[in-house]
Amino acid sequence: MNNTDVRHQNALKHVQKMLGYQFSQNQLLLQALTHRSYSALHNERLEFVGDSILNYTVAKMLFMAFPKLSEGELSRMRANLVNQDTLAKIAMELKIGDALLLGTGELKSGGFRRPSILADAMEALFAAISFDADFNTAEEVVRNLYTQRIRQINPNESGKDAKTRLQESLQARRLALPKYRIIGQTGELNDQQFIVQCDLGELGFQIEATGHSRREAEQQTAEVALKWLEKNYPVKKTAKNNNAPS
Repeated sequence: MNNTDVRHQNALKHVQKMLGYQFSQNQLLLQALTHRSYSALHNERLEFVGDSILNYTVAKMLFMAFPKLSEGELSRMRANLVNQDTLAKIAMELKIGDALLLGTGELKSGGFRRPSILADAMEALFAAISFDADFNTAEEVVRNLYTQRIRQINPNESGKDAKTRLQESLQARRLALPKYRIIGQTGELNDQQFIVQCDLGELGFQIEATGHSRREAEQQTAEVALKWLEKNYPVKKTAKNNNAPS
């Protein structure tokens, strides 16, 4: 076994440890982490099943955690939790990229850190676990990955993303909406990095962030800008009129 094989085996062990699940059928694990550029036996069919497992499990968790929210509010929350950006972040936390099997072209272009490939692999892993064990086991893995994320949700935000919350906060203060600008791009076509600036105009605040997509970078800048806005321009609570009739 050469050094590359040893590194990959170690990466597979790490992924299973982070997932809290040990595969009995190693081929299912390998298929879940195989991109179509590497082999005809790739993870796209598994991804199809894993997407359903993920959506059901997160929907059920939100249903139980927020009994007073409407269907629309729950749907928006779920969309933010199961989208590509969130899945890619989870995959990076688990170091899924180190265990991926990619073709030479994808490997050279940085496919091991591309959000779309990482997100697809996460969904494929959920399906692979369900086939290796059963649905309940796959559901439990998803629950373990999402429990803390759901606990941190502010239900008053109704699952809105950072850009939406920043816009609403500015409107509440009767301030101009932010402007987002792409100020730089690096990397090859299928492995680009976008450098985006968020400008709050008259407030004199600007922040930059880098992401694998324009949307990812914009969301990062909006999150920072929102925290700065709430700290420096808190919404003043209207004092009650003591002379008003009760």
